[in-house]
Amino acid sequence: MLLFLLLLVFSCTEKKGDKDEETILKGTISIYVDETLKPIIDDQVAVFESKYDAKITLLSKSESETINSLFNDKGGIAILSRNLTDQELNVFKQRKITPKITPFATDAIAFVSNKRNNDTLVALKEVIDFMQGKDVPSIKGLVFDNLNSSTLRYLNDLAGITAVRDNGIFSFKTNEEVIKHVSQNDGLIGVVGVNWLSQPSPVMQKFVTELNVLHVKGLKGDSYYLPSQNDIAEKNYPLARDLYIVNCQGFQGLGMGFASFVAGDVGQRIILKSGLLPIRIPGRKFIISGTKNNQK
Repeated sequence: MLLFLLLLVFSCTEKKGDKDEETILKGTISIYVDETLKPIIDDQVAVFESKYDAKITLLSKSESETINSLFNDKGGIAILSRNLTDQELNVFKQRKITPKITPFATDAIAFVSNKRNNDTLVALKEVIDFMQGKDVPSIKGLVFDNLNSSTLRYLNDLAGITAVRDNGIFSFKTNEEVIKHVSQNDGLIGVVGVNWLSQPSPVMQKFVTELNVLHVKGLKGDSYYLPSQNDIAEKNYPLARDLYIVNCQGFQGLGMGFASFVAGDVGQRIILKSGLLPIRIPGRKFIISGTKNNQK
């Protein structure tokens, strides 16, 4: 009887372990995500969880906080608006970790102002001059979500600077706060991830309708472009950026399954519907049916 009870307990424990074991389509994970990209990743997670026995918790942070969390979390997964640098890859190499990096979409940084501002055009050169501390009469201030954000880092790189000017640069904590502040204050230009505008939440919709998305002139040419799907695809919009899933799990876990899903047919259709540009344009099938009049 004692032997039977021990075998029964061992069997139940083994079954429970099998149930909780993480696979590419089952389990529980946390994913760090650049806050400027959260809306599109929310959509991906919602569909993924509806299809599989998985629970994904998104931890929304600024870009630098996301990178730091990835370094500090053994086996972490992060979604970024840039690839890892050689220096960052060397850190993982020293830890004998080879990150699996999956590009999945092209997104854009958008400039917005409230609708009381009649000027809907802005030259990227003027924005760069302003970032460098020069006086630009057409720009009273730039509003960012965070001083550690990917949008500020992107413009700093374009301007060739590492320090932020003392005046005229405003920062909050989220893209939502940027949108609210710019919609309620004249003369400011907000800098946000375009997905916050193409797919606003019901709470943010009323603030987004009070904004103009500015047409941007690049550093070359005289034409102005919107961060539209078409202009991003044709490489006309000057502030486009590729998005990546960085998976440091090191085994075939849920991170690999989620990355494959996002880069696959369903995930790419979600990207396409969101207004961003998928890495792979999903195919479309047409069924042509004949009628008695046109069949010969």
